Amino acid sequence: MPESPSRSRVYALSRGVALAGELVGRGKYVFSAEDARRVAGEIGIPETSVWMLLSRLTEAGWLVRLRRGLYAGTGKLPGGVEVPPFVLATSLVQPSAIGLWSALAYHDLTDQAPVVVTAITSQKVVTPSMRGSDGDRRRHTWAIAGIECSYVTLREQRFELGLERVWLDERFSVPITDRERTILDSLALPRHFGGAGEGLSALSQHASSLDAEKLVRYGAEWGSSAVAKRLGWSLEHAGVDMRLLRPLLPASTSSYSPLDPGRPMRGLRDKRWKLVVNLAD
Repeated sequence: MPESPSRSRVYALSRGVALAGELVGRGKYVFSAEDARRVAGEIGIPETSVWMLLSRLTEAGWLVRLRRGLYAGTGKLPGGVEVPPFVLATSLVQPSAIGLWSALAYHDLTDQAPVVVTAITSQKVVTPSMRGSDGDRRRHTWAIAGIECSYVTLREQRFELGLERVWLDERFSVPITDRERTILDSLALPRHFGGAGEGLSALSQHASSLDAEKLVRYGAEWGSSAVAKRLGWSLEHAGVDMRLLRPLLPASTSSYSPLDPGRPMRGLRDKRWKLVVNLAD
């Protein structure tokens, strides 16, 4: 007598839970379909049934599908836990690191709580919302497991500058921009922070706890004279000794750049840094 569809579904779900539980037991809270196939073969589950098992688990809410071929476990699994948003974001796009607003908040450099997980990457990111968007210029985010993730693509040299790995708890760690790199980003990429004001405020409030020498080195390695001038001016006004800031000084022939590139070029002109101090009144 053939097995009923409902009984077959329960059996498939049971086998899927066994597979996912084995993956979690091996510390794979986020895993690929290839990981699942490999483990299935080791515990006697036919590899040909893996896609079906993963689909059943996702439908039942035991797994979250991040993108094609990539899954995260949930607290419903035996021994499973909810995967932190930072881990989901950095698993979804690789390589990537938590940065920008999320890093600013993580390092206690702002009082504002981001509603979107922000990350940087060296890869071009195409989110599902970009497909069929007819080239509109709104910010595209990747919505997964009830969170939104936003990515900014940088060339590899800039992406790798000032990254560290931090542990979120005893299970999960993520790459993130360190405190100094995060401050640099707030001045180098101010439009992702709502303007230069947020970075200037963070630098002013936390200058004593930052490694100014490291920040100057990051500014020099960023490879932009406008960013170097912006950082140098900001550090000087935060009280950093000018002798430390000399690597950031512009050449005497340098043209003027705006302190905030998102605002009109109107304001006082700083001759030392060749900057138009175009802050809001």
